[in-house]
Amino acid sequence: MSYRFRDLSIDKIGVVGSGNIGPDIALFFAKAFHAHGVPVVVVDVSADAIARGRANAEQKIAKGRESGAFKPAAADAMLAALTFTTDYAELAGATLVIEAATENLDIKRAIFTQLESLCGPHTILASNSSHIEPEEIFGGLGAATRARTAVIHYFFPAERNLLVEIVPGRDTNPVHTRALMGLYEEIGKIPVLVGGRFGYAVNPVFEGLFLAAALAVEDGLGTVKEVDTAAKIALGLGVGPFTAMNLTGGNPITNHSLDVMTSKLNSWFRSPRLMKEAMAAGKPWDVPKRDETVAMTAAQQATITDTMLGAYFGLAGEILDSGIITLADLELGVETGLAMRAPFAMMNSLGVKRALALVQAYAASHTGFPVPRCLTAQAAAGTPFRIEHVIRHDEGDVAVLTIRRPKVLNALNDDVYDQLTAHAKALRTDAAISAVVITGFGPKAFVSGADVNFLAAIKSPADGVTTSERSKVPGNLFEQLGKPVICAMNGMAFGGGNELAMCCTARLIRTGLGVAVGQPEANLGIVPGAGATQRLPRLVGVEKAAEMLRTGRTLSSREAVASGLVRAEVDGDVVAAAIALARAAVRGEVTLTPINSGPIETPSALPTVELGHLSKATDALIARAIVEGCRKPLAEGLRVESELFGACCATEDMRIGVSNFITNGPRAKAEFVHR
Repeated sequence: MSYRFRDLSIDKIGVVGSGNIGPDIALFFAKAFHAHGVPVVVVDVSADAIARGRANAEQKIAKGRESGAFKPAAADAMLAALTFTTDYAELAGATLVIEAATENLDIKRAIFTQLESLCGPHTILASNSSHIEPEEIFGGLGAATRARTAVIHYFFPAERNLLVEIVPGRDTNPVHTRALMGLYEEIGKIPVLVGGRFGYAVNPVFEGLFLAAALAVEDGLGTVKEVDTAAKIALGLGVGPFTAMNLTGGNPITNHSLDVMTSKLNSWFRSPRLMKEAMAAGKPWDVPKRDETVAMTAAQQATITDTMLGAYFGLAGEILDSGIITLADLELGVETGLAMRAPFAMMNSLGVKRALALVQAYAASHTGFPVPRCLTAQAAAGTPFRIEHVIRHDEGDVAVLTIRRPKVLNALNDDVYDQLTAHAKALRTDAAISAVVITGFGPKAFVSGADVNFLAAIKSPADGVTTSERSKVPGNLFEQLGKPVICAMNGMAFGGGNELAMCCTARLIRTGLGVAVGQPEANLGIVPGAGATQRLPRLVGVEKAAEMLRTGRTLSSREAVASGLVRAEVDGDVVAAAIALARAAVRGEVTLTPINSGPIETPSALPTVELGHLSKATDALIARAIVEGCRKPLAEGLRVESELFGACCATEDMRIGVSNFITNGPRAKAEFVHR
């Protein structure tokens, strides 16, 4: 069996190295591909390493089975997919082979020389190096082989950390780079594209922050425990930099790489005295124990905080200055891979001028530390950094917009609405673009809805009307773009996500989704505010729409197609199918019927539905929006909806529902009071 994504067919996967990270990489692939019967082979020259790797993978699968994370059949299939062996010949026929050996250039080169002769002419060869440039690793291979090589840098722990840095070399065929980026997104990772500089984009932040923490200790700002604690709080880290070094066993690699960075990045980087002493002693860092309280004065904590922030902002800015990664990818990569507050959003929140002052202060007391040009320029402009959450790329004459906020399943907030609006305005007048595809990032969600914190900020009925009207702007623009707009529903579309999808000329959806589309606003005690009460009845009929809107009932992908809400299910790449549909519409080969913008026949009273625990006060407003709005032209009906959304914001139930969601999560039923 095999797994096919776009032009890439995955028949077998190889992992070379059964040390700290190789078995975890293999386990992730077994999770992703076991249902497709794709074998995953782990090879190592050490029989002991193979035995440890196999035991590690088996233990994690057994733990997942016991916890319920893996169903028994899935756990069995994952175990069956994995092979651990010392025989390199088992890699023959692999489509993708990832070297995960020790961070030693000579060893890596020897492995790839062997793989070049063993594997076929279409095998993609990748290294899980954490630092070394692709040209260094693959330089000894033939030109045809180098065209299908790349670094794929996983982060600890590899089977759970979602980030991977995709680092092509100068000779890597862009077709393979795009295929890897798409494949990793499709199987649930968060890939970011990075240029081939030593350390890539994220490790200089991780190791640079460790260096800054070590220098803070050397400078007498605090003990290891104190600096570890203060840095954790200041940067929003899950664990402090010294604790992270203990957990990852990173001392040897970091000790070496910091010294290499001195010549390859800048002179501030070097392995500090504290690290040299720790290496000589061979002991872990003396970090806070679980639940241990580390006492500091407020002044001491503030000093350490300012020091670490100055280093953090400077490191992020220098990486952006280098041009190896976009701001949006660096922001996403650091937040995901290092589990910390994202740097540019943090600078925006603090104030860019204040962030620059912290970096300048750090640079003044640390020789060789650069003040980034991007930060200086942004402070001079007096505006925050623009962090892209809607990413545009063009496939010829079709613009593809991807909403990318994976941490919140692509939920909509003010930034996303503003960026969608800006893209719609630009695309309307872009003569090179004949059609548009809108999709979401990853395999789980197109858009999970509006960010609930965005709703919680509404303070009054007038605020509610304004918020509802603003949320309608991008959808209205896409609906009236004058070009085909296809929604590629790569996953579930709830609330504002489904409302955005309904503004598109047509919708395609990933096949086999048990829970695909819905308007869950009634569960939060709110009226849909971005068009659902008007567009859903026009697409699926008043009775079915009313039931969905008033009860929050969801549709499967199959039901969504049967209802008329979605044009078709797609087995495979839904974005590619959307692009094909858009082009067929432009050529006149298919006719896409726009939504009925006139009034529609609507009964004076809607059929009774079983509300259960849901708010009767909210239900009355939803019913009014449907009946009163749908009897008017679409534009007027949308305004009726906005007014009733505002009225909803005056109810107790709206506050109860939103607060319950934020406090207890989406599965907890709110205790509405029906007023």
